[in-house]
Amino acid sequence: MQVDGACLCGDVTWEATVDTQLIVVCHCNDCQTVGGSAFQFSARVDRNQFALTNGTLSAYIKTAESGQARAMSFCGRCATMLHTSNTDGTGPLSLRLGGCRQKHALTPQFQIWCQSALPWVQVEAGVSLPQQT
Repeated sequence: MQVDGACLCGDVTWEATVDTQLIVVCHCNDCQTVGGSAFQFSARVDRNQFALTNGTLSAYIKTAESGQARAMSFCGRCATMLHTSNTDGTGPLSLRLGGCRQKHALTPQFQIWCQSALPWVQVEAGVSLPQQT
């Protein structure tokens, strides 16, 4: 599915092709903290399926709960998080969908880092809870 979006201030805009089967809710502590919420709503996107259409991103490198260094990319003006990724420029992006214009058409298909989920959070029935590794 073709999607597009922007940061809060509109300086950074983007477009991407997402696989609607790879829409995820992440309950990790980092996503809770950086998003200021109980979880993060995102899509796993191949790097070559994402493009900035305006602006530039700033990055912050953080060691995630997994122990892996993650690049957290955001608008340098309003600090809207756009995606996270490996620091070596490989692998998929975890595209944050809060600024996606088509977000209402995207339903999470699975949840990750459920051990960090807040006890009062309930995600729509039918969204599977995979085993954590």
